Amino acid sequence: MKVLVTGSNGFLGSALVDRLLAHGETDLRCLVRPASNRARLEEIERRRGVPLEVVVGSLATKEAAERAVEGVDVVYHVAAAMGGAPADMFLNTVVASKNLLEALVHTGRSPRVVLISSFGVYGVADLPRGYIVDENTPLEAKPAQRDLYSQAKLRQEKLFWEYQARYGFPLTVLRPGVIYGPGGNAFSSRVGMSLFGVFLHLGGSNILPLTYVDNCAEAIAVAGRSEVAKGQVYNVHDDELPTADVYLARYKREVKPIRSLTVPYFALTGISKLVERYHAYSKGQLPAIFTPYKSATSWKGNRFDNTKLKALGWKQLVSTEEGLQRTFAYLRERAT
Repeated sequence: MKVLVTGSNGFLGSALVDRLLAHGETDLRCLVRPASNRARLEEIERRRGVPLEVVVGSLATKEAAERAVEGVDVVYHVAAAMGGAPADMFLNTVVASKNLLEALVHTGRSPRVVLISSFGVYGVADLPRGYIVDENTPLEAKPAQRDLYSQAKLRQEKLFWEYQARYGFPLTVLRPGVIYGPGGNAFSSRVGMSLFGVFLHLGGSNILPLTYVDNCAEAIAVAGRSEVAKGQVYNVHDDELPTADVYLARYKREVKPIRSLTVPYFALTGISKLVERYHAYSKGQLPAIFTPYKSATSWKGNRFDNTKLKALGWKQLVSTEEGLQRTFAYLRERAT
């Protein structure tokens, strides 16, 4: 069975390649962008002793998409833009996904598709504080009020469901929370953000929906190999989740001390209203970094449930404590 992994040399994509090999998949086609670093894939080949088929191309072009899907039985679509200009975000997430879907349709076959979506597709701003986010949580109804990444991921996921309804291929969607680990970012925006040399701690004591990169990859591999998972959606996060303040305190202790300012949520809502008003008054001269809607989405505070994923047979490979230790050790080495 030939398996295609897009974004295969990225942070999550390379971990997924490794977990698929661990589950016995040996015919893997890894799509990588031109001039991208293949060190992670090369290291996996050496460690696992299994050759990988590496295909160079960008899903932003239809020709590359058609070459990538030729003869495949399963597609794990991990590739997506993580940042950049609006046009680039749309091109590398939405347009690229449409090219992939069109290429799959043109094959005349019905390969299984596993899409890696995001918690960003949920619309939680108007839900009460402490609401438990699960697979039944409503999708974002006001995408224009969200960040570009969330807008692109929501459009991407809707596109996949539209094509699935039209053409009937088996589709499984996984929505990870905050993916972390060695090689990833030090902070999620759920903890806070750096501004003018100070880290604004905005997450307070909110729970962080962390998923260690290997645990996330394992969830994707398990779901992609399960018949039960066809047509289903799964939230992906680990057990024993830390809070934002605990994560920040451990970072200061185990990585390096940083200047931080804690902004309570009630104060943030007031600041957000002022920023939104001045953004409108100045006709966009002041970026709308904070708005009441964005603040409620990111920092009001939710709880999370991964019962459905565990019922599928997923088990956490790396404990939360071990994952945090590994991550902070990696960050500490690079901070010296």
